[in-house]
Order: sequence, then C-alpha cells, then structure tokens
Amino acid sequence: MTTTRDHVELVAELVRLLEVRVIDPLDILLNSEELLAPIKDRLHVEAEVWAAQLLGPDRRLATLTAARLIGVLFPGDEPFDPPEQWWRTPLGRAVARGAGHPSAQAVSYSTAGAMLGITRQGVHDLVKRGKLGKHPDGGVTTSSIHARLNRPQEGTP
Repeated sequence: MTTTRDHVELVAELVRLLEVRVIDPLDILLNSEELLAPIKDRLHVEAEVWAAQLLGPDRRLATLTAARLIGVLFPGDEPFDPPEQWWRTPLGRAVARGAGHPSAQAVSYSTAGAMLGITRQGVHDLVKRGKLGKHPDGGVTTSSIHARLNRPQEGTP
C-alpha cells in the first residue's frame, strides 16, 4: 500500500531528475529562461501524473510509465541495470513494486534486499522459508520479489 508520503517523495525525486537530466542540458543548449519556463512547469505537472501512475493499481500502466521514464532519465545502449542503492530511492521502490526489475530475471541477495527494503539476511530467510524464489543460476528471481512487493497486506480486502 502506498501513502501520500510515498507520492510526495516520488514526485520530488522525479522533479529533481527531470531538472538534472532534461532541463539543465536544455538550458545549456538554449540559454533561454523564456523557452524553458513553460517546459519546467509542464514537467512538474507531469511528475505528479507519473508518480500516480507508478504508484497506482494499474500494473500495466505502471510498467509502461517506468519504461518511459527509465528510457529518458537513464539512457544507454545496454539494458538498464541500476546499482543496488538505486532500488532504495523513491523511484527505485516504485519501479520495483510497479514493474519489477526492468532487465533481469534474477538478482543478488543484496540487490533483492535493496528492492524489498530489508537486509541480505532477511532475503536469505525468505528464500529458505520459500517466500522468495531462488533462481537456478543463483540469486533471487525478480518475479518473486515483484510478487512479494505486491502481495495483499494483512487487513486489506
């Protein structure tokens, strides 16, 4: 279950990333506050919408939104494979919950812990108890992490 705090933190991170990765380069190229002001305003509004989509109940929409944002904010020729600490950010948490890992079928125990917000030992315990899937080649299946993040919480209908 997501909270208002989750939404506010995610919007703040999206705005920061958009400013650094989109607005600042445009500012360097265009050197025109007049041109950039409406773009900044629009991106702030869109950050609210994207945060709602990432945190909302529609998993398909969350996955599409995550893919679009990752493609723009973290461009590259290789599949997106963020560092462990990225999964602890508001965007990383939202992507893990909404879309899962964008490019891996399995991750290390420490990355699984980062995605779940628990320790590596906690991941070991969950694998041992059959609550997370162990990948045949090692590590933890990203599908089991995604399923765990989206399981119904106690007390919810």
